[in-house]
Amino acid sequence: MRLELLQAFLNVVESGSFLAAAHRSGLSQSTISRQIQALEEEVGAPLLHRKSPVALTVAGERLLPHARRICQEWQQAQASIREWLQGGQSELCVAGIHSLTAYRLPPVLQEFCREYPQVQLRVTALGSDRALKVLKDGLVDVALVMENPWLRRGGELVVEPLYSEPIQVLMATSHPLSRYERIPWPVLAEYPQVVFKDGYAMRTCVESHLARQGLTLKAALELNTLEAFRGVVRQGQLIALLPESALVDCHADPGLQVRPTDPPLLQRQVVAVTTRDRYQIPPIRRFLQLAAQLLRQPASDAKADRDASWVSAKFARPRLPKL
Repeated sequence: MRLELLQAFLNVVESGSFLAAAHRSGLSQSTISRQIQALEEEVGAPLLHRKSPVALTVAGERLLPHARRICQEWQQAQASIREWLQGGQSELCVAGIHSLTAYRLPPVLQEFCREYPQVQLRVTALGSDRALKVLKDGLVDVALVMENPWLRRGGELVVEPLYSEPIQVLMATSHPLSRYERIPWPVLAEYPQVVFKDGYAMRTCVESHLARQGLTLKAALELNTLEAFRGVVRQGQLIALLPESALVDCHADPGLQVRPTDPPLLQRQVVAVTTRDRYQIPPIRRFLQLAAQLLRQPASDAKADRDASWVSAKFARPRLPKL
């Protein structure tokens, strides 16, 4: 069933004649006549008495309310999509890696809410793999994750580079590695580590880097929150390899030490990802643009921005719930 057949039927009924319906729709009278004939073949019964003005048959009377409802639903669907494409969405959902959402994202959230006060932001912290999974499943609009080569395969995703940062070593002040200014990788690999759970992009990055040097990660404990990492490492036995942005607050903690690794350095690239269809939506496209503009700065500068604006970054809105 083609929608234009139902629309032609409604035009004839509402205007009272085939000629008036043709003028109303900008088509020829013969075209309207063919459309009505095609519709009658579809339903298997005559719908109109061809007289002036036209009159509904019994089948036409039964079809009329359904035709009106179907055409109205289609018009509403078109209007809804147009509004969505023009930025008229009610919320924007973001999933991002923990260190980014905790330390660097607040200025982006604040600026976005200033520009789009009508859009409710929903942000949750997830590992890269999980964030990409919920993006693929349509549960979020944007994923802020570690770069991965397969993200750019196939062309289904829009990938916006945000920033690159070094991976550094977190340890207790009393740990033997604290005597090093820069910790050689072979030495680092001798000590047990607290790591992200298997499947997190950060753990994969560290394991791959060690493997390229013929070394093995000694994973002693799995965690998935930055607070837990700091608490465990502070006890003195385990070390952790974490991105620079996750370690900003640790420099002021007398019980903790942060050290760079000895070359080769390990860096992670953080990117913003959305689907190509979502990128057409103005608020989503603008969120990626803001992230690219405001996150390309050192982690220490981002911390200063966060500390200065975090209270206002609550946006005078309800707290950001998890998905």
